[in-house]
Amino acid sequence: MKKSRIIFEIERKVSTERKIDYSTWIMGVTDTPKIRKDQHGSDGKDVRHWKDWSIDSEKDGRDIEEYFLDKGMNGDTGVRGSASYVYVF
Repeated sequence: MKKSRIIFEIERKVSTERKIDYSTWIMGVTDTPKIRKDQHGSDGKDVRHWKDWSIDSEKDGRDIEEYFLDKGMNGDTGVRGSASYVYVF
């Protein structure tokens, strides 16, 4: 999916809250979204609002991640590596 479309969808997801607060969201990139979601859930994080998108390139994923980290989202503390998905919850 195109980078601009993913950014639009994440912005829309965040704006559904009463008060827009990026700091309540976690953003990350991964090659294995199901495994990563399960890991976050096992760590006690609430993943009910999980959403992931397939990205065109790892660079696009890192760009999206940086865009939202700059807005105040929390970054995933996982291992850095290749990525074909970006996720938020």
